[in-house]
Amino acid sequence: MSPIDLHHGLTADDLLAGRSELNEGTTLSSLTSAFREDGFVVFPRAISSDVVNTLQQRLEDVLRGKYDRGSPPDKTPALIVDSKKSGRRKLGPLGYDGKTTKYSRVLQIINIHKCDNEFQRLATQEAIGEMVARLSGWEHGARLAQDQVWAKPPGSPPLVFHRDSPYFMFTPDDVVTVWIALDDMDEELGPLEYVRGSHKWGDGRVGSSSSFFQSDSRNLLYSAAAREGIEDAESCLEIISLAGLSAGGLSIHHGKTWHGSGKNASNDRPRRGLGLHFVPAEVKFIKEDAKKSKLWRKYVAEEDTDDDSPTINVPDDDFPLVWTPQLEDTVCSINEI
Repeated sequence: MSPIDLHHGLTADDLLAGRSELNEGTTLSSLTSAFREDGFVVFPRAISSDVVNTLQQRLEDVLRGKYDRGSPPDKTPALIVDSKKSGRRKLGPLGYDGKTTKYSRVLQIINIHKCDNEFQRLATQEAIGEMVARLSGWEHGARLAQDQVWAKPPGSPPLVFHRDSPYFMFTPDDVVTVWIALDDMDEELGPLEYVRGSHKWGDGRVGSSSSFFQSDSRNLLYSAAAREGIEDAESCLEIISLAGLSAGGLSIHHGKTWHGSGKNASNDRPRRGLGLHFVPAEVKFIKEDAKKSKLWRKYVAEEDTDDDSPTINVPDDDFPLVWTPQLEDTVCSINEI
């Protein structure tokens, strides 16, 4: 995989000013300040078009049950089955058949890196882990907790505004997400949107995964804003869209930053994105919380629950260390930004 380019960082102010190129005054220090103040930063040219094209094709293979690492993801939608009848054309990206009914649901894959080598190489890129750790002030480094593909065929609904942190049962409880665009994020595709500064709000209302596709995609957001004492949230909140971000661009956001996306209003174009969720290198599972999670409970064995300790170590195989200060020769020298 070609090197990750994290030398072109943009802040919320850059986006609002319409800047798409590197501001010469942007340094790691200024990006860190912006990340901690606004809750996110953006790198518009992180991944090459060749790598994006490969990932798009590999995603189609995974959606059809073709795994080159020998194991399936932790969660996948119903597999796409292309017609074998003579004269029938193959289904398009994400199984889209030219209609906006049967194949208009949002597709979610959890931990695609476990089944595919290309996604695994991207998810464990040292340069990404290092940037996450430095922006977040994680002294011991960064560990991959999970990845998620959210893919929207034409006509598929919006994704409700939410936070990522409540879905991770670790201590310390820090979470940072790297979101990677696998398509050019035109307005009609429903690009990612951030609520600037919302990572500073209290816990408030978090919702659950079952509420991701509510008809009112901002209901939970406005409820949380009201708990913060923000009146008239519809007009007061500063919501910043990543419309215009090219395929291969990425954003890094705090796990408590509220974010969501609109419907894919395109008639014929897919909207694909990959989220990489990172946690501090030294995290441990909180046993009682992990036992309640369908995804995490398998890591807490029965014999572990009898131990007096409220926490348990995470296995390196499934939660790989991506970057620590001890690692040398990273793909990109962050200090040079």
